Amino acid sequence: MFKQKYVNVFETNIKKMASVKALLYKSKTKADGRYPIAIRIIIDRKVKYLCLNWIHEKDWDDGKKEVKSSHPNSMRLNNVILKKMTEANDLILESESLKKDYTAAQIYKMLKGNRKMMTFFQLANDFILDLRKAGKHTRAISDGARINQLKNFFDNNIRFHEIDEPLLKKLKVYLLSNRQVSERTVMNYFVVIRTLFNIAISEGIVDRKYYPFGKGKIQIKFGETIKIGLDEDEIIKIEKLDLKKGTPIWHARNVFLFSFYLAGVRISDVLRMKWDDIKDERLYYTMSKNKKVLSLKLPEKVISMLNYYVDIEGDDENYTGPNYIFPELKKAKPNDTKDIHRKIRTANKKFNNYFSQIAKLAKINKRITCHIARHTFGNIAGDQVSPKMLQKLYRHTSLRTTVGYQGNFIHKNADEALDTVVNF
Repeated sequence: MFKQKYVNVFETNIKKMASVKALLYKSKTKADGRYPIAIRIIIDRKVKYLCLNWIHEKDWDDGKKEVKSSHPNSMRLNNVILKKMTEANDLILESESLKKDYTAAQIYKMLKGNRKMMTFFQLANDFILDLRKAGKHTRAISDGARINQLKNFFDNNIRFHEIDEPLLKKLKVYLLSNRQVSERTVMNYFVVIRTLFNIAISEGIVDRKYYPFGKGKIQIKFGETIKIGLDEDEIIKIEKLDLKKGTPIWHARNVFLFSFYLAGVRISDVLRMKWDDIKDERLYYTMSKNKKVLSLKLPEKVISMLNYYVDIEGDDENYTGPNYIFPELKKAKPNDTKDIHRKIRTANKKFNNYFSQIAKLAKINKRITCHIARHTFGNIAGDQVSPKMLQKLYRHTSLRTTVGYQGNFIHKNADEALDTVVNF
């Protein structure tokens, strides 16, 4: 009896004005040969297709309009199809009973916009799109890559209430063994899942009772990482390198030192800085990561460095774009956050290559990257600067973050204590 009902609901005609049907939509295809299962809605000869999932043609029963049992997730997929078919028919019947005007596009929109029915990956896709719209491209790329990896473990139509503690424990084993990632990377995956859960709860997609994180459940704990910065002697070696003025490696050194001299400003923020941000030998800028505003007096070493870039700015009479201090973003499309992000990433890779060369030339046996300028400031600051002042310089939201960060570079007390015990 259930089977008969199950089959009939896949193709329904209502007053001959509307038709709802499940099918394999062959007008679309993926590179691996899969087609989307779609709900076709026809109203007054206007057609809309709601795509649900992708499967191979061999797994589709065109006669029964359902996924064959040969597919590992056939039961779940068929339930999703049945649910969407029922929803579509209910929306049409409701509109007709209330004598409301309705179109295929409206029914499609209501079906797609039913947040209660959203799967984990549907919300994840919306989340990544929102990050991109907000200009948070770095996070969109990293979180997007993790979400794509999760698709290899979760079913594409998995719902939030199905992601429980046992499943997350299995995910951890899978990531550690099959993907061979670190414990910290596993925690980053959990952070993405937790973020999506919180969004889903706030939007009423899933009940809070299904939340798998917190006390007595899955806990996200990051192990400590080693942060190593350069010391004063190593910075002096870099400053004294005889590099030809105007060359790319000379410019890379300037960008690194500019970041260090200004308390480890992130390179992405360095490249975004404009001449307009400098007033009365002070730099006023907004940190892109947390939108905090900071004002810093320009050290003499920075002022001396910038004189060269002032001359370049004056020489390029044809340039009419944003007045960036450094040249990397001058060809970026104004207000195009994606293009700006792409050019910053390219610059980071280029700088890191030059930093490796600089380390060899200066005979420094440490890896130098864009972010090492920030660690270097922390290392040299040590315990000479108060945590409250460092919090301001680092633009940290919490003093606790500053204390934890600076703890990587304060070794004096521990070293003295060790010497007290062992030097007898």
